Formats: sequence, C-alpha cells, structure tokens
Amino acid sequence: MEVPEPVALWWGQEADSPVVAVAAHAGHGLREEIAARLALTGPDRLREEDRGTADWAIRFPSHLVAARSRFEFDLNRPREEAVYRGPEDAWGLEVWREPLPPDVVARSRAAHDAFYAVLAQVLDRAEVAFGRFVVYCLHSYNHRRGGPDAPPADPAGHPDVNVGTGSMDRARWGPLIDRFIDDLGSAKVPSRGEHLDVRENVCFKGRELPRWIHERYPETGSALAIEVKKFYMDEHTGEIDHELHHAVGDALAATVPGVIESLGFRHR
Repeated sequence: MEVPEPVALWWGQEADSPVVAVAAHAGHGLREEIAARLALTGPDRLREEDRGTADWAIRFPSHLVAARSRFEFDLNRPREEAVYRGPEDAWGLEVWREPLPPDVVARSRAAHDAFYAVLAQVLDRAEVAFGRFVVYCLHSYNHRRGGPDAPPADPAGHPDVNVGTGSMDRARWGPLIDRFIDDLGSAKVPSRGEHLDVRENVCFKGRELPRWIHERYPETGSALAIEVKKFYMDEHTGEIDHELHHAVGDALAATVPGVIESLGFRHR
C-alpha cells in the first residue's frame, strides 16, 4: 500500500471582510492510520467529497478550507458523529475494513475539535472587527445517485443551489437570506437556462457547522449552507467542466456586495 504524504488539517487566510467562506468537505487527504483501514476506493471517496469547493472559497478574501477528507472526520457533523462508523452513516458505503479502534476515533475527533477552535478564532475576530458577519458554508451535492447512465434527480426537488437556513433566526437574518438568494438566482450560468435555480431548504437545511455558528454567535453570526448541485461536473468520474465551475464561482463572489449591504456595511 502506498503511504500517503502528511496533509495539513486546513489552510486559508483572514482579511478585512465580514464575509468568511468555509469549504468543510473540500479535502481529500488522510492520515496514514486512516488510509490503512479504509475500504473505499479513491473514486468512491471523491464522489462524496466536495471537489471544487476550495476553488470557490479562495474567491473570498477570508476563507478556511479543510484539507482532510470527510472520511477521516466530517466537519459538518457533531463531534460524536464526526467519524463514520458504518454504512448507515455514509450513504450505504462500507467505509472500513474493520471497526476503528477507540484511539483512532479519538484522534479524528481531536482533529475535528482543532478545526472548530481555529474557526472560532477567525469568527471571534470578525465579530470584534465588524459586529456582524456571515459565513458561506460551501458544499456540493450529488444528483445522479442512480448511476452514470440513470436520469438525474427530479429538478423539482433538487435546485441548482439549495440554501440551507434551518438553524438561522429568519426574523433577524431574513433580509440577508433573501438578498443572497435573489442575487445568486439572477446569475447567468451556461447551460442553466436564463438564471440559476436557487431555493431555500428544499433538500438540505444545513447541519452542524451552521448550527454551531448560530449557537455560538446568536445575535452577530449568520451562516448560509450553500449546496451546489454537481451540474458543473461528472459526479461519477470526477471530471469538472471548468467553464461551468468558474461561472459558479463568479456567481457566488458576485453576491458579496449585496450581503455586505444587508449586514449594514458599505462594500469596499
């Protein structure tokens, strides 16, 4: 077995902005003791990881990108559920060759803790600097689970972009949510008709990362769980259509002035 090179837990940068992009499932790296126990092939892993979301995150001056695979620890699940234990946790996939020893699980959970500690530092500073902030939680989702030759999932229940706001206080953040959805929906992206189909809480409502932000910063922090359907790539081969992928990044970046205005600031 090829021994993987050590991979950092995350990478990113901070800037003078109340908008922070986080790509929690962008990573593909694994520490050696996890790679040795994994039953999944590389393509199976890639299909459930959010390939391409790191490239969107770096469009934002402040960003934090996970470098490790969600199959080592899932940053969008609570600490106790962050390590997949069986197929019921992982879309029916057999993840492990054998059950993980407790010490291996503990080290993965410690890495989960470390990421959240760094994110807390970044957001604490944003709160002090701006008073209010918004996090773009960037994800992608599969819509051809029946196989490469099966029809895609029904668009009625699978928009181009699902904006999860399930843990947000809409009375407080409603104007920001609406502005983001309107601005992103007005974007023209090749092959997507006149405009992107952007809807709220259709197939995802957001999970642990936005929930944690809203609990920690109930009056000052907002987090949009942004799930982009993988229309910009072949989810079975991992091949990205770079024109479409870039256009999605342009559309996401173009929402920043309106979101900053909704926070009560002028865009600089």
